[in-house]
Amino acid sequence: MLARIRKSLEEKDQGFTLIELLVVMIIIGILAAIAIPVFLSQRAKAEDTATKADVTAIGKEVATYYVDNTADPTVALAAGEYTLNGDTIARASRDSITLSGSNFTSATAWCVELTNAAGDRTIWKYSAASGLQDGACVAGTDY
Repeated sequence: MLARIRKSLEEKDQGFTLIELLVVMIIIGILAAIAIPVFLSQRAKAEDTATKADVTAIGKEVATYYVDNTADPTVALAAGEYTLNGDTIARASRDSITLSGSNFTSATAWCVELTNAAGDRTIWKYSAASGLQDGACVAGTDY
């Protein structure tokens, strides 16, 4: 009886060989090398998207304002809220976003600019002439 158990234990191969373990580790390393750079850029993309959403919301509010009014509006960022002539129009998506510029000349010549240093593209603008774009407001082009 003991001989039979001992013989069955000797004949069974248990576990993995060193080569099999190395192959699995190499495969995992290759997959990690591909995936890690992709995941690292996601945070900056999220910051860019938040900035674009905020500047678009402000730009559309300014365009709506000019439908009924001829006076130039005042846009401000205070306590995490964007205001248009003192009325709250939107909440800031991120604390890192700042209102870096707003220029109003007429209903067809205005531009609003937000800055977010945490994103890939730090400055986004929304203007009457060209809508949403990256970069700063340019006199003569946007307003």
